[in-house]
Parts: sequence; C-alpha cells; structure tokens
Amino acid sequence: MNRCGWVTQDPLYLDYHDKEWGVPVYDDRLLFEFLNLEGAQAGLSWLTILKKRENYRQAFDKFEPEKIIRYDQRKLDELMQNEGIVRNKLKIQAVVTNAKAYFQVAEEFGSFSAYLWSFVDGKPIQNHFRSMSEVPASTELSDRLSKDLKRRGFKFVGSTICYAFMQAVGMVNDHLVDCICYPGNEAKQDS
Repeated sequence: MNRCGWVTQDPLYLDYHDKEWGVPVYDDRLLFEFLNLEGAQAGLSWLTILKKRENYRQAFDKFEPEKIIRYDQRKLDELMQNEGIVRNKLKIQAVVTNAKAYFQVAEEFGSFSAYLWSFVDGKPIQNHFRSMSEVPASTELSDRLSKDLKRRGFKFVGSTICYAFMQAVGMVNDHLVDCICYPGNEAKQDS
C-alpha cells in the first residue's frame, strides 16, 4: 500500500495525511480554522503552514470567531510581529474579515458547517483518481464555493484555495485508489 504522491516523509505530513486529510469535518470552529489556514497557504506549501499551525492557533485564539471579531489595530500590529505565523498584512486582516462573514453565514444557515456541506449535499464526494496528475487544482464546484464565499465577504477564498479546503475537510475525498487511506484499503492493509 502507498500514500498519495504529495506526501513527504516528514512525520508531521505523514500524520496529517493519514489522520486528517480527507476526513469529514463538521465542527464550525475547525472548518473556520481550515479555511483560514488554506488562505494563509496561498503562494506557500501546505507543509509550511502545517508546521506553523500550532502557532496560528495560539496567535488567533484557537480560531474562535467570537474572539477574532473583536481584534483591534493593536492586536493586528501584534500579529504582524509574530514570527510563528506568515506575517502578511492582507492574510492577517482576512482572518478578521472572515470571522465577521462567518457569523452572517452561521445566522443564515444555522451553522457554518451546514452552509459549507450544502455544496456537496451533506456528504463527501468520493473521487477515484489513480495518479496525482488526475487530481484537479480546482473544479466547477470549488468555483461555485469560491464565488459564493466572496459574495458573502470572505477573503483569500479563490477556487484553488477552496478546492484544497474541500479536500482537507473531507468534502471531497481525493486519496488515490492505491493509497492506504482510500476507503476500503484500511481493511486490506490490516489483513
């Protein structure tokens, strides 16, 4: 059994691939965290962000939107000095902007999760790709999600970011068919 071709031998990456990537997430706060981390990744590698994830959680109050919407200029300036995160003014400000938009969405749909999962009718899309070259960077569905998030005021939510987010939170399962994490392969590995 193999793993998906994008995984390196870095233990943090292996653990992320094996235990998180593609696993459905329904928790509002965790979905908000992933959306913002995917936005922070723009132009960088996911491993870079993964290595900084704990710093991000600490810097951004565990991505609790209730706290983030109260950030003032002093807090934003403090974040710009934090070497444990990507110090990009637009990306930092986007987290605050996204927290405000998050509450509007949660109020309209009952939860952030309900809103996001409505794009896939509440259940993961299971793809059957055999090679990394088949896995798209974006799809018509990620285009729709991106457009709708932007319309609602979210930032750093382009279609490619949205597709990576959908993969990360299990809305789309893109583990390759010969990957140990592809549905059904776990049983083959144990036997």
